[in-house]
Amino acid sequence: MTPACASRAAIMAAMLGLLASACADNREAVALPEPATGHAITVDTVVSGLENPWSLAFLPDGSMLVTERAGRLRLVRDGELVQAPVSGVPEVLALSQGGLFDIVLAPDFDSSNIVYLSFATGTADNNNTALYRARYEDGALLDGAVIWTSQMGKTGGAHFGGRIAFMADGNLLLTLGDGFEFREEAQNLENHFGTIVRLNRDGSPANGNPLAEEDGALADIWTYGHRNVQGIAIDPQTGIVWAHEHGPRGGDELNIIEGGNNYGWPIVTAGLDYSGARISPFEEHGDEYTAPLREWLPNSIAPSGVAVYRGDAFTNWDGDILVGALAGQALHRVRVESGQAIAEEVLLADRGERIRDVRVGPDGLVYVLTDDAEGAILRLSPAD
Repeated sequence: MTPACASRAAIMAAMLGLLASACADNREAVALPEPATGHAITVDTVVSGLENPWSLAFLPDGSMLVTERAGRLRLVRDGELVQAPVSGVPEVLALSQGGLFDIVLAPDFDSSNIVYLSFATGTADNNNTALYRARYEDGALLDGAVIWTSQMGKTGGAHFGGRIAFMADGNLLLTLGDGFEFREEAQNLENHFGTIVRLNRDGSPANGNPLAEEDGALADIWTYGHRNVQGIAIDPQTGIVWAHEHGPRGGDELNIIEGGNNYGWPIVTAGLDYSGARISPFEEHGDEYTAPLREWLPNSIAPSGVAVYRGDAFTNWDGDILVGALAGQALHRVRVESGQAIAEEVLLADRGERIRDVRVGPDGLVYVLTDDAEGAILRLSPAD
C-alpha cells in the first residue's frame, strides 16, 4: 500500500520535472443529470453579521454554536445572535485560511457537555492544526485543553484541513491538509500532511488504525494521500464516511473514506497546477490508490462542508450528499447509487454567496453558512 522509499523518490522526481512545463487543459467538463425528484425550497436568514463563519453545532435546547475563523465562538439563542462571544476559546492563528475551524459536540454531550474545536496554531513560519476539548456551560468553555497537535510544522496560511466527525465506535476523525507547499509529503506516513487521523476522545491514537504497523508510520493516521479535506460526514444509517477535498485547478473530489486507503494526492489527480501544468505524470495508476466517486472538472467548485441528508422534511433527498461550494458559490446535492454519483442538483447559485458549511438540523431542515465578512446562517425548507 505504501510505495517503497526508492519508488516514492522516483515518482516525486518525475512529478517535479513535469511541473516545469505546462500543457494545454484539454479536459472536458463533467456534468451529471439533475435528479428527477427535487424540491422547491424556501431560504430564510436565521442570523447575519457573522465574520467568516466556519462551522456550526446544534445544542439540545435548540441553540447553535458557530465558529468564526478570526477566533470567536458565537451563540445563537432563540433566533438571535448573542453579542458577547463565548469565552474560553483557545488563541488561534488567524492567517489567510487559518483560524478557528470546526466545532462538534461529543456523542455524550447531554451528560458531559463536552465540545471539540479544531484550529490553526503557531506562527506564520511554523504552524499546525490542533484539537481542543472543553466543557460548555452558559456561554463559556471551561476546563479547556489542547489534546492533539499535528506533526507537520508548516509555513504559510493554507491547507489546514480541520474538519471533525465522530464515528459509531466513539472515536473521532480529524482531517489535515497538505500544507499547500508540501504536497509530496501527503504520501509520507511519517508526518500528518494530507492525512485523516483517527483518535480517542482524549487525543491519543485509536486502537486498530490499519496503517499503524507500517514502518515509520504515525500511529494515529487513518487514511492518507489527501490534498485539503474541508468536509467530512458520517451517514447515521449506513456508517459510511464521506469526505470531499479541494483540487487545484479542477479535480475536486468526493470520496468514501475507508481506513488504510491511499487517496493518491499528488500522484493521482485530475486537477492541473495553477500554472496550467499537469501535476502527475501518470495517465494510469494501480489499484493501490482509491478512486473518487465524483470529480469536478475542469473548474474547481472549492468544496467546504458536507452533510448526508437523513431527515423528514425533504422527502426526496434521503441519502443524498450535500456539498457546499466556495468558488462555485452554491450548494450541490449529489445522488449516489451503487457506489456511483449518478445525478447532481445545484442550489442557491442565484444568491452568489460562498458556502462554507452545511448541516442537517434536528428539525430535518438544512442549514448553511455563508463565508463572508458579513456571513449568515441560512435555513432551507421545502416550499412544496
